[in-house]
Amino acid sequence: MTISKQARITDFTARGWWGTDTLDTLFQAAVERHGEREALVDQPNRSELCDGEPLRLSYADLDRHVSAWVRVLADRGIGKGDIVVAQLPNIAEFVILYLAIARLGAVISPLPVQYGAHELRMASRTVKARAYLTVTRLKDQPYGAHAFADGVDLGMKLFLGQEVPEGGERLDEELAAALAEGGEAPAVEVDANEIYTICWTSGTTGTPKGVPRTYNQWLAIGWATYDAAELRDGDVLLNPFPFVNMASIGGFLFNWLRCGAKMVLHHPLDLPVFLRQIVTEGTTFTIAPPALLNMLLKQEEVLAKVDLSKLRAIGSGSAPLSPWMVKGFAERHDVQIINLFGSNEGISLVSGPREIPDPEARAVLFPRFGVEGIDWDNRVAGMVQTRLVDPDTGEIITTPGRVGELQIAGATIFDGYLGDAAGSTTFTDDGYFHTGDLFEIADDEDPPRHYRFVGRRKEIILRGGYNISPDELDSLLAAHPKLTEAATVGYPDDTLGERVCVFAVPKAGETVTLEDITGFLGNQGLAKFKLPERLEITDVLPRNALGKVVRGELRARLDP
Repeated sequence: MTISKQARITDFTARGWWGTDTLDTLFQAAVERHGEREALVDQPNRSELCDGEPLRLSYADLDRHVSAWVRVLADRGIGKGDIVVAQLPNIAEFVILYLAIARLGAVISPLPVQYGAHELRMASRTVKARAYLTVTRLKDQPYGAHAFADGVDLGMKLFLGQEVPEGGERLDEELAAALAEGGEAPAVEVDANEIYTICWTSGTTGTPKGVPRTYNQWLAIGWATYDAAELRDGDVLLNPFPFVNMASIGGFLFNWLRCGAKMVLHHPLDLPVFLRQIVTEGTTFTIAPPALLNMLLKQEEVLAKVDLSKLRAIGSGSAPLSPWMVKGFAERHDVQIINLFGSNEGISLVSGPREIPDPEARAVLFPRFGVEGIDWDNRVAGMVQTRLVDPDTGEIITTPGRVGELQIAGATIFDGYLGDAAGSTTFTDDGYFHTGDLFEIADDEDPPRHYRFVGRRKEIILRGGYNISPDELDSLLAAHPKLTEAATVGYPDDTLGERVCVFAVPKAGETVTLEDITGFLGNQGLAKFKLPERLEITDVLPRNALGKVVRGELRARLDP
């Protein structure tokens, strides 16, 4: 039987995995300890993104802004348990809103700015929101009209910026007046096991689902990045990922306050600005997608102009890492790449130098966290249990080389999707989360210590009875000298079931042939049955709001 929510709370609290802290208690402690320390910095080109000048706030300044926001939101009837849907770019006000929501005891549901009326209708059907908050302009386009589309019902329509759409309410003057007036905004009593966020799955394989998470669940999973990146007091954290999912909330928001850090904001990616922020802000930790890191390492003339002396580590994930890239940053620039494998639901595998010292191994292997008889320094390892299960037979896999679904249980895992019907297959009968991710045990140690990612169950290419991981091919092709990036998909074949196609984005001025692709992969020692049999040249790979390649869209381009 699946363990009940209350039993989980009791068990995890007794083990010391969960406590009483919320984001607001962490923030108030940081204000008390580091009031004059820089806390939050906007990107310098913020005014190109939306209305308003860049903010640079100390912890004491930030506390005053949070108090003003709390009073303004409370005056509009927003209080404990109310849901606020937020669709904001990475500006200081987004972080301030997170802190204000925590102090009010409310719930924040962040949506990517790329979502339109369709996704807002989806949110309307799932959550009963008290308010929706966004900006009036995004780059050179008016923004927010989709909130008034038919079928969208997210409560009050609140805006930051000029030119508010008809029916919307502008907050700028109220916030400015509340900030000038000053005054306290007492926090309400909030239990750390109450829901704080409702994030959304990326929706690459279906309709996005709401993922509720508590403070304790966020605090537990935050240790994965904190320990792997060896964060420390006074760090400078540069966040170029939107504040809508695990990477930013678990990796940055809670850890920022844990170490009294300065958080520097960025997004969408503007490479010259991003690299300049690394230097001018003294960044010690940041995150970046694998494709960007591959590109930078191939363009040493770019990195040669950037002082990376304070940058200790870069987190990366959402796609497999290339061993040559992880090794290259370590050897050429003394920067460690942290391999992150997480999700809004609470998956929490991470490979840092302490877990896997060898950079090339770290690119492709993850620690078997939570497996009996294997110890790790990372605190998350003691808070979760993981296992591999044969998707067809249900057999638990304990030997190397067999592919199975990763299942995970423990303090980082959510309680279930919003609106899940009784009898949902989200969890096993004994409480493990079905991740849908395929791994194999990767070594012959006793006991084996590492997992290797194989792919998603729905993305695996089945060619002539053999499983082929598109992510494996993508990772190898990331080092191809003629390519900017590439993605692999399967396409139907009457004889073999499926064959392999590569969608390639050549570098400027390069001509790429199928023989270039297969020859390169063959030289890497790839098994012949995995070699692509079709090549499609494209200008850009389709990606979802979180930056992942949408393989379904690529498959749809191919003739049946």
